[in-house]
Amino acid sequence: MSKRWYVIRTYSGHEKKVKDAIEHLLANNNTLKKYFGDILIPSQKTFVIRDGKKLVREKKLFPSYIIIEMEVTPETYNFVLNIPSIMNFLGPNKNPQALSKKEVNRLLGIKEYTEYTKKQERFLIDERVKIIDGAFKDFEGVVNKIDENRGKLSINVTVFGRITPVEVKYEQVESLNK
Repeated sequence: MSKRWYVIRTYSGHEKKVKDAIEHLLANNNTLKKYFGDILIPSQKTFVIRDGKKLVREKKLFPSYIIIEMEVTPETYNFVLNIPSIMNFLGPNKNPQALSKKEVNRLLGIKEYTEYTKKQERFLIDERVKIIDGAFKDFEGVVNKIDENRGKLSINVTVFGRITPVEVKYEQVESLNK
């Protein structure tokens, strides 16, 4: 029998705690260690702008679930279920059901895609954009200058009937020419 990928259901918000507990217990148990592989908490790093500061947030893609590579034997099954905060394996009648190769490849793609970054959009002069953060949020305008070194754009927006140049970061705008 070989290692396959399984889904474990945990209490909400306990995913990291469960992963750490499994890793810690396996570090001290050489007999069971050979039956286990990677443990994943599928998540994605996203950037949020708050008060003009760019913050990185990690968002769980499947809250309350962790993915584990293991060989299921009566010993490994009981080992996992005896860890606090674990509810059960995902599968019919509480029997662990292995993920398909397609599902595994998709999840491993998430793992290898370690840092989510909004693709660095290339803006063009005279391109229509919408400001999505900052003092001019929801204003639309036209790009009139691009400073790639600083990651900023100068945009002409209409304020009280007058065209006003506004300087914003790339992350604060989205293209309307999609």
